[in-house]
Amino acid sequence: MTRRPPHLGLRPPAIRLTGLSGLIGLLALSGLAAPCPLPAAPGILPPRSTSTHLLEVDLLPLALDDDFAFGKKKLFLFDPASAVSTRDKMVAGERAYHGFGAVSQAERKTRYGHYFTFWWTATRPADITVRLEYRQEKLGSFVQAKEIRCAAIPGKKVKSEFNIIGDEYLDDGKVVAWRALLIENNRIVALTQSALWQ
Repeated sequence: MTRRPPHLGLRPPAIRLTGLSGLIGLLALSGLAAPCPLPAAPGILPPRSTSTHLLEVDLLPLALDDDFAFGKKKLFLFDPASAVSTRDKMVAGERAYHGFGAVSQAERKTRYGHYFTFWWTATRPADITVRLEYRQEKLGSFVQAKEIRCAAIPGKKVKSEFNIIGDEYLDDGKVVAWRALLIENNRIVALTQSALWQ
């Protein structure tokens, strides 16, 4: 009786990813989107939020374009006072991620708030401004906004992150309604919004 080499068996060989090479391999396999904007210098970590807070929110014309589209979005509220007890490891991991490194209670409070992550794509190159417009519970109908400017690369997913945390969250309350916009040449070319946005 002849023996088959192990690679010709019924089961494919197990792939073992360990150490730094394993982490790099997992990131390559997962197809993570490039953050926007990228860090300015190698070896320097980007800040948790690279958005610019707008002092005045201007109204822009709606000119939806099929060349731009929002994909998935991730919204997370990090506040132990309003946290629901759960056994979900994804939620526990998200809480641990946002609280990581905060030692004192004062440091933890600077991390409390809303974290928004949006993934979007473009089929042509363009200079895009990603804007998050939002209302907070203690400010009524007053609209605030944050923006990130970046270049769209065709075929690449772009990840844009916004944070409403710290004093902004503790003083003005939870975000009750929001919408995210892709803006090109002062025109809204794509948008996504919460059910309560009017």
